[in-house]
Amino acid sequence: MGKDKNPRRVADNEAMAKTRMLRTSPQKLNLVAGMIRGKKVDKALNDLTFSNKRIAQDVKKCLQSAIANAENNHNLDIDELVVAEAYVGKNLTMKRGRPRARGRFGKIIKPFSELTIKVRQVEEQA
Repeated sequence: MGKDKNPRRVADNEAMAKTRMLRTSPQKLNLVAGMIRGKKVDKALNDLTFSNKRIAQDVKKCLQSAIANAENNHNLDIDELVVAEAYVGKNLTMKRGRPRARGRFGKIIKPFSELTIKVRQVEEQA
């Protein structure tokens, strides 16, 4: 008599993780997300660990969450996972300001972004 189960938003061989309210601009976050697109997850984790970008640690945390979702929720083999998609979206923007000369007001915009990472299990060709 209850409601039907929600259909999965990803394929059977995929898992995803989403992080909202990352305190950086989408443009800067997309540079780091582009670094890991299409790579195997162990190589992507390695690249994020040794990246100089501040936001790379938050991207790494999101990727680890996607890997954990794949392993625990969908029974996928973590050795065969590849970062299928990593895309960035805009979130809210805090408006702040600073008084400037001659009675003017300098606008300071503090953007937030969100990140979605999908990992896919691919069988290695021998």
